[in-house]
Amino acid sequence: PQYCAPARNHPYDPEYIRKTKENFSEIKRQMRESQGGQPVPIPTKSALEVTPEERERVYEEAWEKGGLGLFSAYYDITINEAANETVAEFIRTKICQIVEDPNVAEKLLPSYFYGTKRPIIDTNYYETYNRDNVTLVDVKKAPIEEITPNGLRTTDGEYELDTLVFATGYDGMTGPLLKMDIRGKDGVSLKEKWAGGAQTRTYLGIANAGFPNMFMITGPESPSVLSNMPVSIEQHVEWIADCIEYMQKHGVETIEANIDAEEAWSKHCREVAESTLFTKTDSWYTGANIPGKPRGFLIYLGGVGVYRQKCDEIAAKGYEGFSL
Repeated sequence: PQYCAPARNHPYDPEYIRKTKENFSEIKRQMRESQGGQPVPIPTKSALEVTPEERERVYEEAWEKGGLGLFSAYYDITINEAANETVAEFIRTKICQIVEDPNVAEKLLPSYFYGTKRPIIDTNYYETYNRDNVTLVDVKKAPIEEITPNGLRTTDGEYELDTLVFATGYDGMTGPLLKMDIRGKDGVSLKEKWAGGAQTRTYLGIANAGFPNMFMITGPESPSVLSNMPVSIEQHVEWIADCIEYMQKHGVETIEANIDAEEAWSKHCREVAESTLFTKTDSWYTGANIPGKPRGFLIYLGGVGVYRQKCDEIAAKGYEGFSL
């Protein structure tokens, strides 16, 4: 079971749209310099330094406003177990209040660290379980045995279905790159270089040692999926375009990440990740949804703004860490 918070989608007020368009450049700047690529202030308070009443008020406001407000209510939600439990328990309490059948509510209560799987926002998700034509089946306790002509059968019996939706997950971070069978120097494949999963290394999530002139957009060890993706994609596209222009102006034919720079960046990424709760949860972030895939956390958690600054500094130093 997952933690879900209301999306609260609604038509925008014309005045809100007007002000947003007037301040477009400033909002864009805030996004580019922020932690997660969103124009929201970075929280400065710990969930543990306020009173329970104050914390409840903040969580309640975030719940009513909708979106990802709970995720960014306090700065230590994803780094401190006790702080994380405050928001996790808040959502579990909401589930018990919304879902009328206590047995169903119990099945819907998550137990992992909130936010360490992809935060989900919904419209009336928990309310759906109060409908008389909705049944919740726990297939971990009663596994699916067979797809039948009329539906499917679990160890508890058969369920008739009109439609069966398969949601099998996907191979995040490295899967698409490895399926292309990219080969670098001496015919070495990216799959061979990254053998073992936990050995996946990149320089800035943009380049790979041994793979000259190969650039990745939001690759492993960049902010990528733990950021507002369009902001991160734009940053990579702009950085790569500037790099190619630099190469053209200076008569440079190849650019390749150095092994030392790559290893140092990967080490830094791991150290940042290990200081959080993200590595303590099985998720597609860690590859846990792919049978046999080695566990590894391949997302840079230092923040979109910090990462952009680091990339700009490297370019300003004549592409430090690269061989040109």
